[in-house]
Amino acid sequence: MRTTENTVLITGGATGIGFALAGAFLERGNTVIICGRREEKLLEAQRKLPGLKIRVCDVTDPSGRQDLTQWTENNFPEINILVNNAGIQRHIDFTVGADQLHAGENEIRVNLEAPVFLSAMFIPLLSVNRDAAIVNVSSGLGFFPAVGMPVYSATKAALHMFSVTLRQQLAPTGIRVFEAIAPYIPDTELNLEGRKRSGVMNLNHPAPTAAQYAEVVLEGIGADQYEIGYGMTDRWRTMSRAELDQLVTK
Repeated sequence: MRTTENTVLITGGATGIGFALAGAFLERGNTVIICGRREEKLLEAQRKLPGLKIRVCDVTDPSGRQDLTQWTENNFPEINILVNNAGIQRHIDFTVGADQLHAGENEIRVNLEAPVFLSAMFIPLLSVNRDAAIVNVSSGLGFFPAVGMPVYSATKAALHMFSVTLRQQLAPTGIRVFEAIAPYIPDTELNLEGRKRSGVMNLNHPAPTAAQYAEVVLEGIGADQYEIGYGMTDRWRTMSRAELDQLVTK
């Protein structure tokens, strides 16, 4: 798959992995649109990367998804890559009841419902353009779950299975489906306070920056590598069920 001269839409593209992917695609001569809920973050991203096109959108809102699809069709009918990157992560302890679950944003809506519905809505647009692809940004925690983040881990496991099945369904159409299986990346806003409290940010193991991982993702797309891991996540994605179960129960 070519990684130049594309028109790319990245959800949650103002910060973290999404912003890094936007920069990597821009450097290769692509037209890049990013969307997100916070206009100030989108404008900040555009100041850093003046070539970016921006659109305010809440991908958890059905009407917001519809407006984004229509706006893209009207303004960028040549779109050929959708990157489902928007995501949130929360620490939730189910032993204390439902209070924590109800106290924050809904990970299922952001991490799973949004990419499923956006993929369905954008497939008609992608199908008329050459070298079309959907890129779902999942996580190593979809293979090796974190006990303290049960809903996040579950949504990423579901996104992996969605990617696998969607890839097979869309094969006759020529639309490729890639999965970027992200490792722990320190320089993102994802669950920043929760990661500080849990001590994960102090772990003594090498971790890529968002920019470094974005380069790995684009290299994988260019090589038609449909599951793109990094370090441990690359190992986890090929482990047997028995091997993963051993890791989880240690």
